Amino acid sequence: MRCASAILRSAHSAKHKANSWLCICCRRAQPAFLLSKTCHTELKITKGVTMTRVRLTIISVVVLCLLALCMSVGGRQVSAQSAAPAAEPVYNPYPPGILPSDLSSELARVLREVDSVETEAISQWHAIPPPVVTGQPPIFQNTGVASVEILGKLMNYDRTISPNENKACASCHMPYAGFSGPIPSVNLTMIAYPASAPYRAGKRTAQRYTYSSYFPPLQYNATQGLFFGGNFWDSRATGYLLRTPDGEQSQFPPVDPNEMANPDTACIAYKLSLRPYKTLFEEIWGAGSLSSITWPADVASICATPEGAAVFGTNTQPLTLSPADRTLATNDYDHWAESLSAFEHSLSISPFTSKFDAYLKGNATLTADEAAGYALFRGKGNCNSCHLDGRSTAPTPPPPDGTDPTGQDTGKAADVTPVFTCFGSANEGLPKNPRDSFYYETTPDSLGFTPNPGGFTYTDFGLGTFLRSGFGSAPNPNSSWTQYASSVDGQMQVMTARDVAMVPPQCKSTEAPGPYFQKEFFHNGYIKSLKQLVHFYNTRDVYPFPVQSGECPAGTVEKVNCWPVPEVPANVDMTTGMLGLTATEENQIVAFLQTLTDGYTTPYPDIGSYTGACMSGGNASTQGNSTIISAQKLQELLKQP
Repeated sequence: MRCASAILRSAHSAKHKANSWLCICCRRAQPAFLLSKTCHTELKITKGVTMTRVRLTIISVVVLCLLALCMSVGGRQVSAQSAAPAAEPVYNPYPPGILPSDLSSELARVLREVDSVETEAISQWHAIPPPVVTGQPPIFQNTGVASVEILGKLMNYDRTISPNENKACASCHMPYAGFSGPIPSVNLTMIAYPASAPYRAGKRTAQRYTYSSYFPPLQYNATQGLFFGGNFWDSRATGYLLRTPDGEQSQFPPVDPNEMANPDTACIAYKLSLRPYKTLFEEIWGAGSLSSITWPADVASICATPEGAAVFGTNTQPLTLSPADRTLATNDYDHWAESLSAFEHSLSISPFTSKFDAYLKGNATLTADEAAGYALFRGKGNCNSCHLDGRSTAPTPPPPDGTDPTGQDTGKAADVTPVFTCFGSANEGLPKNPRDSFYYETTPDSLGFTPNPGGFTYTDFGLGTFLRSGFGSAPNPNSSWTQYASSVDGQMQVMTARDVAMVPPQCKSTEAPGPYFQKEFFHNGYIKSLKQLVHFYNTRDVYPFPVQSGECPAGTVEKVNCWPVPEVPANVDMTTGMLGLTATEENQIVAFLQTLTDGYTTPYPDIGSYTGACMSGGNASTQGNSTIISAQKLQELLKQP
């Protein structure tokens, strides 16, 4: 009866205020980690609604709520045909020590930060003047850019998009980490971030958003015999339809069972239709684009059930919609992508405000170490051959690839907005990382979903897996690409080097002894500091050992003078691995990488949102080594040969 009382009180308030929200919450006790509203429905009372309709709505909802209570206290209806169990229990197939001990509190901390930035975004939206639509074609004069960018920001920080209302896009991509993983202990241990259905997790690190909008649609360059473009580590967000790979990228996590885990893309349109910024969405993308869709009676319960639940079988569209409404919902999902792409391209994420940008303009001077690191970056370190800075790579290698091993590039930079990537992919020969939680997810969760039946036998072939439309990737939209799969096995996207060193201001650095913010690097998080990253490129082929991670022989130190075998030995990039850099030169390259952090010329938006702790102690060369787990031990734990 508390539920019915809440409805009546809300309706009484709605009687006196148009456009108010009627929230019916049949709450039940639930684990703190969910931080969700599991029996939550929002009904919008719009202008012009008669009190008769309000009374009918009240009566209907009261009856439905009482029926639900009678069926099962706290139960959650999935469909007219079947009912799902109460909120799913924690999925924890992991041996002790795999999940960080502070995981629950850290997830809660990030959600508080997400909520705070969302509140800020709402205020920024309300500060935008009403639109003036003029011209032919019609354009939002003066406010169009700000409007679509703030819509993307509102979406990015909206946790209600996920089934358990506990996972926003930003939950894995916060600004103080360069829009990558915001939890130091996760970056140090389980690698991938927990899903809305706890504690499912994916298999790779959370890529940085910064400058992702500059990647072109995926294309095979037959002349060079190389792929360029796309988004994601494996380039599966090709941009084939929207022509914006970063926009298409934003359409994967909401329906990925190991991330936000919505069971139907139309659930995103439904949830957007409940949000207060629905008016902004329809202002930009058309009146009725959300509000004219007729949703089935079981829409809330279906969209509150994570993808992968056995009740759905292989059905990827469990919401029963008319063809016209399905088209509207699909268009809305495209507009979701376009709005997020606008936000990612905005000055809030990709602003070109680093010290290096000021240096190119002539407004900053690099320190001696930074300048030396820059020379090494485009010279002896050979970094510039993939992370392009708009200048040549000098000195050039010996013939036949080059003619002047001692040459120097003394010309002026040809590109004053370099993105520090070639937009291609490469297999750098990273070892398999036994810490990756994905290897343990070999049993069904309470919903009947098994994230990784193969366990440790799973091999991440990256771009090659995608071209084959393989497990854990996506369907390949171009059959002519499949023939090249074996030639790109193991290749992962060459990310921008920009903002690789971005951390919360109070943590100062990515590097021990600190204070530092623990990040993770490369697709599988094997590397834990920029010093290790440069040392890996420098010595991978100097200290190779025929072992897997955690099994370096006595007398060696992993990541210092022992590099385990590559996870994918084919197609390894041989332009690095034996660079001959000294320890000082490695440190100088790290110093240069730090000049690529945005926020030097103007403050980086929301970088101060971090409320967690910084780390200290140790050294950058062995940073994170205390968490290394033996691959052999892992296989024993999984009882696999």
